[in-house]
Parts: sequence; structure tokens; C-alpha cells
Amino acid sequence: MTTLETIHDVPVMMYPAVGAPIAAEADALDLIGDASYQGAQWAVVPAERFDDAFFRLRTRVAGDIIQKFAQYRMGLVVLGDVSRHTEASSALRDFVRECNRGRQTWFLADVEELRERLKG
Repeated sequence: MTTLETIHDVPVMMYPAVGAPIAAEADALDLIGDASYQGAQWAVVPAERFDDAFFRLRTRVAGDIIQKFAQYRMGLVVLGDVSRHTEASSALRDFVRECNRGRQTWFLADVEELRERLKG
């Protein structure tokens, strides 16, 4: 079930692991619309919801989806273990590291890590 939570005064839309796969810009727009309507500043989506193409940078799926979130000023958290993807691709590993340095898209292991990020 999708729930709106407030973590350190930041409204966050938490999406469940089970649901329609996120494979294209249109899927991102659905999440953004839903989260925006509820007043969220961040959409937290389990990594398993993303189509495998998202984790293959040459497909440009990740770039297109992340760009939509940036365009609509909505933060995106890819929540969970992405190590099988990063171990297979140094480019993805670098991409994840760069995203985590910013304030728009984060790849985080768990909700505790999210709580720490939103503290500051």
C-alpha cells in the first residue's frame, strides 16, 4: 500500500514493492502525479519495481525517468539493494555514487538511511 509519511518534517510518498513496474517516463509521471497530489516532496520506490533496463545506462531509461523527477522538482529514492546491478557495471556504480552526492536522486539501502539523509 502506498503511504504518505513525514520524516523530519519532509513529506515522503512510500511506494510498495508490489505494483506496476517502472519502465518508462510515463510510469514516472504516474508516480510524480500521485506523490505531488498528496503533497510529497520525495517518492520512495523499491528498487525491484524498476525494470532491469533502468539499471542499464545505455538504454537511457534511468536518465529519462530521473530527468522527469527533476523537471517536476520531486526527489526520487531508489530504495533497496542494487548491488547486483552495480557489480555488473562500473558506469552504473559511478552513476549511483554521483546521484547520492546530490539532492535530487538517491540510491539508498533502507529507510533508516533515508531518515539520516533527511535529518540535515
